[in-house]
Amino acid sequence: MPQTSHIERHFTGSESVRDIVIGMADGLTVPFALAAGLTGAIDTTGLIVTAGLAEIAAGSIAMGLGGYLAAKSDAEHYQAERKREEFEVEHKPGDEVAEVVEIFTAYGVKAADIKPVITALRRRPEVWVDFMMRFELGLEKPDPRRALISALTIATSYILGGLIPLGPYIVLPTAQGALEVSVVITLLALAVFGYVKGRYTGTRPWRSAFQTLFTGGLAAGAAYAIARAIS
Repeated sequence: MPQTSHIERHFTGSESVRDIVIGMADGLTVPFALAAGLTGAIDTTGLIVTAGLAEIAAGSIAMGLGGYLAAKSDAEHYQAERKREEFEVEHKPGDEVAEVVEIFTAYGVKAADIKPVITALRRRPEVWVDFMMRFELGLEKPDPRRALISALTIATSYILGGLIPLGPYIVLPTAQGALEVSVVITLLALAVFGYVKGRYTGTRPWRSAFQTLFTGGLAAGAAYAIARAIS
């Protein structure tokens, strides 16, 4: 009887999704709060649009740079830890063997079954280091392009998110009317964004939509209230 091969599908884009979430969430809330706060002081949209676009430009650069530096720090941390593991494998093999035994023992593997694994690792020091990085330290080798990709992803997501609440101010003549439309489309965008995020990350889409709508709406509301109070 023919058997259907088992194919496992796992989501592997968690870092990209995290970057999109960071950029989009801030892009939806910060420009909205700025525009809403200015709406309380002026009724013409020209100045609000100018200020909003300036904030989107500055915010996307700042957020992108933050993502770049964070990814670079992760890569530098990985390299520093790898050099330490390489030194220990070469100069302190006994300690590393004890750590391997401890790792496998935690999974319930018997000592007799661990011994051939240690023998194989001793023959291949580079693989031994890879093993220790993954199972002792929980560190994966970062993509060398990760910093640039992270910066561009966050910055682009911020720009796209920021243009959503600012859009009504671009097309409508009065600030108060634009604010009302901006509130509706920003909350709708948060809900849609949360639903799509849930689909991609494997969580329940409607639950993700509600959580994103609630947290994003709460953040936007708080920012709006503060901006109005200051203005």
